[in-house]
Amino acid sequence: MLKPVDPGPPERPVGELVHELIEDGKAYARAEIDLYKTIAAAKGKALALPVGLFVAAFLVGMAALTALAVGVVMALTTLIGPLAGGFVGMLIFAVIAGLLGWYGYSRLKRDF
Repeated sequence: MLKPVDPGPPERPVGELVHELIEDGKAYARAEIDLYKTIAAAKGKALALPVGLFVAAFLVGMAALTALAVGVVMALTTLIGPLAGGFVGMLIFAVIAGLLGWYGYSRLKRDF
């Protein structure tokens, strides 16, 4: 003997299925946008320290250039000691700028 056919769950209207599909698509799009926002925030946070260090290195480098300029001007006025003082000051600031730049580069390379 044949078994009776089970009709299964009642079919839902097409409009309801389309509405559910649209809502699922919106939820997926929101999740993707939140994911990209989170990734961008993390990368921005990782860039904050290296950028700050590069700015500090630039400012200290400008101080080195200023120290050299002052040393040259002083050397032109007296032609003795101040030139050596200008070079020593320039070397000190240049080393600081180099170290800050190197540390910023290494942090940037490590974080990305």
